[in-house]
Amino acid sequence: MQKNTSWKKSKNLRTAILFLLPSIILLGVFVFYPMVKTLYLSVYLTDQLGRPAIFVGFENFSYIMQSESFRKSMVATVLFVLYTVPTGIILALFLAVLANEKLKGIGFFRMIYSSTMGMSVAASSVIWLFLFHPSIGFFNRILMTIGLNEVQWLLDPKWALISISITTVWMNTGFCFLILLGGLQNIDPYLYESSKIDGAGYWYQLRRITIPMLSPTLFFIITISLINAFQTFGQVDILTRGGPSESTNVIVYSIYKEAFINYQFGTASAQAVILFICILVVTILQFKLGEKKVHYQ
Repeated sequence: MQKNTSWKKSKNLRTAILFLLPSIILLGVFVFYPMVKTLYLSVYLTDQLGRPAIFVGFENFSYIMQSESFRKSMVATVLFVLYTVPTGIILALFLAVLANEKLKGIGFFRMIYSSTMGMSVAASSVIWLFLFHPSIGFFNRILMTIGLNEVQWLLDPKWALISISITTVWMNTGFCFLILLGGLQNIDPYLYESSKIDGAGYWYQLRRITIPMLSPTLFFIITISLINAFQTFGQVDILTRGGPSESTNVIVYSIYKEAFINYQFGTASAQAVILFICILVVTILQFKLGEKKVHYQ
């Protein structure tokens, strides 16, 4: 009897491994191998082809920690996260609440609000590049029409990061909106009917029913948005290339420049390790602190 049981367990294990094998291979090639390779290169000086040349231990980490450019990139990254994540989630939540109303023609607005999901980072960035143009850009034309001075959106260090943040919020709104709308539509309508019978108003329902019942979806959106914000690259590369004066040189773009422009793959790998640690810490804190406020029922 015990032999039959152990044989069945062994057979089930082999079957499970067989089904998981494609995923294991893909993760191994595209996730785990690059991760191990990055850790390996972070303790070496490399040649221009990225091959390890001299073992330096933690000197790469010490070097970038003392680098003024790296400190600027960390500050720019933190500011970018603070600019984009709360703004994007609040905007998407506002639009989702509006689009959840049962009104005639609301499907058209749902399509408009979620349409940014269908655009690539490159196409979106090119559109905003023209909108921010200092002479023919739409925003400066509006400012001139109402009698205000032009703004050098992508050329002024004070405005460049804000401009990138506006672009990113617009690009991410569609995804956040769609997820939040799905969460709103999964809330039991009887909860609202019962509260109306008890005399609850709209704002009370929003505060006591909608937000608590939507908290699992909000928790997911906040976590994903934080991770995506730390990994932003495409719009920075197209709009500002990290400038002016490194005001938009977020850490991912700093890694790109260090590796593929300066050919310093060792220090670039060290920056990538630090970025991984930052994202890991933020995600753990999010789960430790944010999950306590999530209502799953």
